[in-house]
Amino acid sequence: METIEMEKEKAFITVEIIEYIANSIVIKTILKKSTGNISVMSVDTGEGLTETTSPFDTFAQVIDGKVELVIGDKLHILKTGESIIIPAHTPNHIRPDGRFKMILTVIKSGYE
Repeated sequence: METIEMEKEKAFITVEIIEYIANSIVIKTILKKSTGNISVMSVDTGEGLTETTSPFDTFAQVIDGKVELVIGDKLHILKTGESIIIPAHTPNHIRPDGRFKMILTVIKSGYE
């Protein structure tokens, strides 16, 4: 996972800071603090992700494409512009529906 430092007080287009790479999953962390982090992810067609469980709430926002997100045992289909909060301690699995890009924001505060 690559960490990039975005210039403060300068506007940028989030969907453009990460590219699709053939047969790959790319994750760039654009802000990392002790209380949480913000990452941008791109997933190429045919790539899959394993089930994960985080001890923290995660805000997921699709910024390009479409994705199937299973939270617990419930399927959610998200398209460009749609978001969802993945609750802490809940197994989740991202199943791509073609290639997609998303922002993941993890908030650690309140779980000390």
